[in-house]
Amino acid sequence: ASVSEPAQKCCTENIQPFLTSILEELMGPVSSGFMEVRSLFDKEVNEIIQDFQKTSDMTRLKENVDQLMTLPFNSVKMEPCYLKVNLLQELLQDLKSRFKVYHIDFMIQRTQNFMQELMENAVYTFEQLFSPSRQADSAKVATTIEKVKLRVLK
Repeated sequence: ASVSEPAQKCCTENIQPFLTSILEELMGPVSSGFMEVRSLFDKEVNEIIQDFQKTSDMTRLKENVDQLMTLPFNSVKMEPCYLKVNLLQELLQDLKSRFKVYHIDFMIQRTQNFMQELMENAVYTFEQLFSPSRQADSAKVATTIEKVKLRVLK
């Protein structure tokens, strides 16, 4: 009870006024990283569509979709997504000194884990939605892939 009032006053005067601007600053790199994940998924699926339109090879399509399933674990392809979030390192240094924010590396790593999880969910959902369509008429497969991609991106 004796600490509550001074703590409340301290938070109200020294922290709360800065929360909105801090959140906006932090969300820039985070949003950028997640947009990069979305863009990577879109690009990879577009490559599958283009390859299928050139070859009409259902076996190769299956291989490409199987390869898409490994995308979240492909550190080379996911690296640009992760690099966007590394900008938090600089932004959080200021917060570390002003607000005693520690474990900056943990925050960045956790954000990158969420990005990988998002990609895992996207490729899994894509595979689940597209799977029944693999036996469809090959003329409609590219259109189906595009529709599934758009559904996943929603």
